[in-house]
Amino acid sequence: MKSTSLSLIAGAVALAAVTGFAALTAPGDADAGEAKAAARLPVERSSLLCPAPGLSDLAETTYTSFTPAADSSGAAGAAELMPSVSTAAGAGDGATAETGGKKDKSKKADSGKPVVSLKKPGRPATAEVSGSDAPALVGTATGELAPGWTTQQTTTVSAGATRGLLGVSCTGPDTNFWFPAASTAKSREDYVHLTNPDDTAAVADIELYGPDGSLKSDVGEGITVPARSSVPVLISTLTSEAADDVTVHVTTRTGRVGAVVRAADNETGSDWLAASVDPTGTLVLPGIPADATDVRLVAFAPGEEDADLTLKLLGKNSAISPAGHEDLHVKSNMTAGVDLKDVTKGEAGSLLLTPAESGRATPVVAALRVVRGTGDKREVAYIPATGPVGAQATVADNRAKGSILSLTAPGATGKVKVTASAGSEGGEQTVQTYTVKAGTTIAVTPPVPAGLKGSYALTIETVSGGPVHAARTLSLPENGIPMFTVQTLPDDGGTVEVPDAEQDISVLDD
Repeated sequence: MKSTSLSLIAGAVALAAVTGFAALTAPGDADAGEAKAAARLPVERSSLLCPAPGLSDLAETTYTSFTPAADSSGAAGAAELMPSVSTAAGAGDGATAETGGKKDKSKKADSGKPVVSLKKPGRPATAEVSGSDAPALVGTATGELAPGWTTQQTTTVSAGATRGLLGVSCTGPDTNFWFPAASTAKSREDYVHLTNPDDTAAVADIELYGPDGSLKSDVGEGITVPARSSVPVLISTLTSEAADDVTVHVTTRTGRVGAVVRAADNETGSDWLAASVDPTGTLVLPGIPADATDVRLVAFAPGEEDADLTLKLLGKNSAISPAGHEDLHVKSNMTAGVDLKDVTKGEAGSLLLTPAESGRATPVVAALRVVRGTGDKREVAYIPATGPVGAQATVADNRAKGSILSLTAPGATGKVKVTASAGSEGGEQTVQTYTVKAGTTIAVTPPVPAGLKGSYALTIETVSGGPVHAARTLSLPENGIPMFTVQTLPDDGGTVEVPDAEQDISVLDD
């Protein structure tokens, strides 16, 4: 019997372009332990999940979907975000699922039609939905629309306990998420939103960790998320223990979900808390606004060892140690919080966490709770630790006024290219490069497309030097309240490594 490895190789290369599979050894290789050199190719399929934005009848939500323009066009494709089937069932025994409020006469999502549909790369597509019962969205992009596909969900609530500007970059599905800076305090109402993109049910577990360790909970286990549905779970119903600083850990037993936390505070409003980068020894939290009046760092060490961290604020000209907060000790499986107050002192910056002892890097996760304004005119946003922009990072829904781009180089000096896309309703793209000196942060008004009409997207590409981390702040002040939201810009995964196809495809003999 004879067989060939050609079809196997072709299939694996196609798989790599979709999933990121990056190692391939053809049968018959002399050295099966060595993979061939890999090239980077655009992905052919992307998935995004947006949480249900409904907060009140006053909620106004804008979706902005975008794929960066490529140098060479790929196969024609589609990118659509559809309403999920359900947003109020399956939260698990004893857990509380959030239900929509009263029906209103505002624009609603039609369950049988896409909420937002992107037709071509290089220009954003937008859609608006109003009211408290707007659904979670489940979407897929294929062909030329898949590489770097991103969607921004921006919600404005002008009054009430959940007032504020809430922004989130819709996420891809996964099986593991960490959310430091959540809370079960009486002043907070934090929900974990779980969205299942697949045609079969997913089963998730939610673990909570406070300052003294694990918070006892039986109802956070085995939460069923029905197929193509979303389940919001009020985390204070998962435990009887109230804690100001809580780390939420979401995992799945079966299937995969998108997960994000909606955090609401009685005094400072609400915003989305995106997941921290996976546990690692060094963390970067970029984009603290210059006028921040209160900054709180929350960190968690999920392993068996305590973590000792050194804190550095990377500012405009140099890296400094925050006075009185040069170091942070994080006990194993316990959440640590520290109030850094107005740490930026009127100058935008980023926070760098590194191991206090060289050669001993204990994995941690972290996030910042950032407040602007004073008194009853305060507004909150969250900044999770994030990875570098890498090959390419993208954020949508930038406005002619109110957008600030923060770039920080925690190691060596780095250079990036920033492309402002064509506007959603008109205008032409423009490009600008920035050099970020080692150990500093620059905060700039990003380039604006010529003749801009509508909103636009920013795409950041590494040109040379060390890694650069980025965040975008969108400010839409209202009634004297400095409403704002911050989105970090990690690598968008638009390309994956694919093995060299030039491999031994000789036939095999039995």
